[in-house]
Amino acid sequence: MVEQLKHGDENAFKIIVTTWQDMVYNTAMGILQSAEDAEDVAQEVFVQVYESIHTFKGESKLSTWLYRITTSKALDHIRRKKRKKRFAFVQTLFGENNEIIIQPPDFHHPGVVLDNKESATALFRAIEKLPGNQKIAFVLNKVEGLNYQEISEIMNTTVSSVESLLHRAKNNLRKWLRQVYQNKDK
Repeated sequence: MVEQLKHGDENAFKIIVTTWQDMVYNTAMGILQSAEDAEDVAQEVFVQVYESIHTFKGESKLSTWLYRITTSKALDHIRRKKRKKRFAFVQTLFGENNEIIIQPPDFHHPGVVLDNKESATALFRAIEKLPGNQKIAFVLNKVEGLNYQEISEIMNTTVSSVESLLHRAKNNLRKWLRQVYQNKDK
């Protein structure tokens, strides 16, 4: 497929999109926690795949390359959103409009059963607080089910770095979720 796409075969591109779209969307959804944002990122991922397939050397699996692009695009999307929020906040301080734009979390992950929505929402809100690399490692491991070696290839780091990121992520999540549930009991 990759070689066919490199030669401009649009049918090969359609097959790649069909084969990998769920994985790309679910990974983006796990990081962004917004269906609309995940759809936008998934589209960006496949546009980049189409435009830069000639740079894929085949040294890693296609799925690893796609995960790399997806996580990179998702983090870029978060950065853009944060810049927009900061700009909107500054605009409210100095502009014509006096209200702050607050975006409530838009969380509806396809893999979460209705009964677990409340717990899942608390978990994903806590995941949202994680620093970028911790969030990516945690989502790839716990949501996507990838092993440490696969994550290290995607993140272009060592297995021990992945272990460390996951350890710190779990500690942070444990601390934040403990606070959520202690406050809930009060």
